Amino acid sequence: MNYMKDNSIVSKQMAKQWKPAVYDVNAGEKRSDHTVSKNEESNFGPKEYGIFGATFFILFASVFGVYMLQPDFDALRFQRLDSIGGTFLIALGIFLAVVAISFLIFLIVLHRKYKPIASVSDDELPTCTIIVPAYNEGQLVYDTLHSLASSDYPEKKLQIIAIDDGSKDNTFAWIQRAKMELGDRVEIYQQPKNMGKRHALYRGFKLGTGEIFITVDSDSIVKKDTIRNMASPFVTNKECGAVAGNVRVLNTKKAIIPRMLNVSFVFSFEFVRSAQSMLGTVMCTPGALSGYRKEAVMNCLEDWINQTFMGQPSDIGEDRAMTNMILKQGYHVLFQSNAYVYTDTPVRYKNLYKMFIRWERSNVRENIAMSQFAFKNFRQGPKWGARILLLMQWKKVLLSYPMMLLMLWTVFHYPLMFLSSTLVGILIFSSVQAYFFASKNSDAKEAFWAYSYSIFYAFSLFWITPYAIATAGRRGWLTRG
Repeated sequence: MNYMKDNSIVSKQMAKQWKPAVYDVNAGEKRSDHTVSKNEESNFGPKEYGIFGATFFILFASVFGVYMLQPDFDALRFQRLDSIGGTFLIALGIFLAVVAISFLIFLIVLHRKYKPIASVSDDELPTCTIIVPAYNEGQLVYDTLHSLASSDYPEKKLQIIAIDDGSKDNTFAWIQRAKMELGDRVEIYQQPKNMGKRHALYRGFKLGTGEIFITVDSDSIVKKDTIRNMASPFVTNKECGAVAGNVRVLNTKKAIIPRMLNVSFVFSFEFVRSAQSMLGTVMCTPGALSGYRKEAVMNCLEDWINQTFMGQPSDIGEDRAMTNMILKQGYHVLFQSNAYVYTDTPVRYKNLYKMFIRWERSNVRENIAMSQFAFKNFRQGPKWGARILLLMQWKKVLLSYPMMLLMLWTVFHYPLMFLSSTLVGILIFSSVQAYFFASKNSDAKEAFWAYSYSIFYAFSLFWITPYAIATAGRRGWLTRG
């Protein structure tokens, strides 16, 4: 491939517009080279305080509402107890609450026992291939490649492969620029047309020479020690087949949605996945940063690339699918909380719900796939943890329609009671997330986004899971444009 042709690297206009990016990965943010004012640095202005004020006014008003409506709650409870259906619903509600609380306590116990695996020495580190698939990412892929090349991993043991998946913008030009600057440290390839992320990764797996594969999204930035922390578990634990990285949000300064997602990500990874890791069964290695033992990948690679659902090729959920296939081989899947990656997230509602639909469709498909082996003797040692995690996934799926119908019925008949009780529940659950985030981050103010996000999700994204179930067979990335 002649990537040095005239005008194929970067146009003059692109070169003028480009500014080197400065990354403060400790804060999970990206800035241009210009001076940042104190106000801009904190990024807490009237809008943010206004959102917090409205959030807590709504939540505390709901507490007052529950108090004032207590006689109505009592009357409804006694009225429901007079019927078999009402008694069943109350009993079911109590049972589900007990299950949810018990599962939360279970995760807390596991999380408290969790510790990341420390990095091994340079001599012990395995050879590693990093694969970066890219589609319409522009300069972000350039920044990603420079970030990876700056890793403190032994250079002779590291292979970096960038694959452009038929981008319609200047993504490949930025890849070429990175190649020109980084030289032999980066290998670059271009798909003949847009074939999807799974096919780009497949090509990378075929080209990779390392003992370990690490996949990184092309809009993500890693810390210097991220790659070595990802590779170390494969050395110390021969049963480890895959590793999930610790994903944080990069673009928290761009909009409100990324800031809310950052709190959610910290809870999802540092709490939930750390607990899953203690069971050797992290349910999904994230697309932003995943590590795989080469042998495990090669054992299932053809099944993975040819995977279908309802007779159609699977072009979403490649990360969860690979995780499932590696678990099925008997390997453990672990989480490394010390392997940080900072990734771009949606800033608009439309892109956000499309991302969630894609994730939920994948969950439905892969829950079915995992159910085909999880209750068999799929690996040595305890398997009950994997089965509990799968059953809790199914609980969410199976209850989505009944809960939505119950919600609509309650909204129609008892709107104030529904609103106040729902918001009180949000207050309680969000406090758990906020406390956890504050315990893990120096900027405790950001923890308050947990409350705003929970309200936002409950009233504008509640439909995602039911819709994803109904459309689980549909293809398409949705957010690629």
